[in-house]
Amino acid sequence: MNEIIKDLGFHHIALRCADIEKSLTMYKALGMKEIVRWGEGEKLIVMLDIGDGSRIELFADGGDHYSENGKWQHFAMSCFDVESAYEAALKAGFKERTPPKTVALESSPEKMSIQVAFVLGPDNEQVEFFRQA
Repeated sequence: MNEIIKDLGFHHIALRCADIEKSLTMYKALGMKEIVRWGEGEKLIVMLDIGDGSRIELFADGGDHYSENGKWQHFAMSCFDVESAYEAALKAGFKERTPPKTVALESSPEKMSIQVAFVLGPDNEQVEFFRQA
């Protein structure tokens, strides 16, 4: 069956956190807003609005038993000023991964340039700030 799914769009990405309170503090420092939470203790789940209706869902049961790669590769947030977003993240406690840079892609059907920067969150998750140049 090959039907077109109507109204398909991005809703959220989920992350298991070793210390959900630390993760909440750092992501809120980037301007994300808490939408809803449920559960408690190791079953606590909190959903944050990234700023455009897209969401990140944080799970409290991350612990150390998940491999770094088992969580995700990265999630990207579009922004107008990659350098300012990167600096704000560092001030919030994120760790430096890749400073802002512009990359000319050998893309098709047309060539494209992007500006990107990466930081590492409290569970070593990669967060990308992205702008098409």
